[in-house]
Amino acid sequence: MQPTCRIVTFGCKANQYDTQVVRESLLDVGFREAVAGELAELCVVNTCTVTHQADADGRRAIRRLARENPGTRIVVMGCYASRDPQTLRSIPGVAAVVDHPDRVAEVLAPFGVRRLPNGISKFAGHHRAFVKVQDGCLLNCTFCIIPQVRPSLRSRPPQEIEQEVRRLVGAGFHEIVLTGIHLGHYGVEFSRGRPRREWCRLSHLIQRLVRIPGDWRLRLSSLEATEVTDELVDVLAGESRVCPHLHLCLQSGSDTVLRAMKRRYRVAGFLRRVEQIRHRFDRPALTTDVIVGFPGETERDFDQTLRVCEQAGFSKIHIFPFSPRSGTPAATMPGQLAPEVIQERKTRLAALESELAARYYQYLLGCSLQVLVERVSEVEPQRSAGTACRYVPVRFIARRTEAGELISLRVVEATASHLRGERESRGAEPTHFGFPVLPVLNRFTSAQSLEA
Repeated sequence: MQPTCRIVTFGCKANQYDTQVVRESLLDVGFREAVAGELAELCVVNTCTVTHQADADGRRAIRRLARENPGTRIVVMGCYASRDPQTLRSIPGVAAVVDHPDRVAEVLAPFGVRRLPNGISKFAGHHRAFVKVQDGCLLNCTFCIIPQVRPSLRSRPPQEIEQEVRRLVGAGFHEIVLTGIHLGHYGVEFSRGRPRREWCRLSHLIQRLVRIPGDWRLRLSSLEATEVTDELVDVLAGESRVCPHLHLCLQSGSDTVLRAMKRRYRVAGFLRRVEQIRHRFDRPALTTDVIVGFPGETERDFDQTLRVCEQAGFSKIHIFPFSPRSGTPAATMPGQLAPEVIQERKTRLAALESELAARYYQYLLGCSLQVLVERVSEVEPQRSAGTACRYVPVRFIARRTEAGELISLRVVEATASHLRGERESRGAEPTHFGFPVLPVLNRFTSAQSLEA
């Protein structure tokens, strides 16, 4: 009989990619994934350690797996395993902890794994495939623990990434998402000390990948505004295969808070980059991360964040209430805010996010959008839903549609939460019109104050 395994993953897209590498290595040596209710002989938990809650979620999952799979051997990997292996080793049922990312194959050797594959050939449970192109982060943001557990920059060779993307496109994936611990750092170690003509940075990798034939699109995960260079914008704007969606991490709209966070940009520069992107792309979707309630954040600081978010016209904002992370400078900074203040600010920013999303959806009315089908109703198969190239949810009615398919829809209705579309032929020409300048400062002070 085949040995059985079960894999649980927490955290970012890079973690999900690492899990798929482990999954394929185990399947290659004869394991199969246990079905619901079946005992697993081996359990792998890929952990996250961004917050204390992430640590707690990982420990809870380990205990649950030990309880539900008596006699199982549990292997723990990921950022929590790198940061605090001793705590994880002390949990009953844990057989091994991967205390360094380079030791994954070594720790899995007793289970028959000799080496990890150089890439993946599928992405279980997903209709889009994540491809991790680099690992490590050199920044020292005062709120973040990740540079302490993944400090070494390691970029994968471009030819290896190209081969992987070719496999995934050949396997039927119509959307590939490039990801990493710090995507904008791709190729830094390749290029350091070399003449510019020999560099291999993210823009060069994209130029190489978009030449891969097939019916597929390329999306980028999170980027820093300072890393969206003129060269990168030129490449992205000139390639129709690249989704017109950029996730630019803002974190705060206050220069005072940005300095306390040790972020590498200021508000004026961030907004200039946003303006450049809007001029170069057709109706781009701009999404972001914002931390509310950072130590010392005043009401004025938070109002500036609201103004900047509205001026940037983000279509989606990932809102993170500040949570002190032990081991980071921010955890011991003066001016820690009360939880009720943080929650109130989160609520206000969420209300603005809903307004901005609805406004963006309205501007997409009448447009042709490329949509990745992700859900087909089992009750009414003609009712489907997916995600557009501009990273907005779309619902539609269409016969003979399958999950994972890439289709073209014309937007006929915009609701507060999603778009509704009608299917059109794949050869239809998209509607092009410029994204209008939003009346972004209608309830705040003048834009000049943001530059002060």
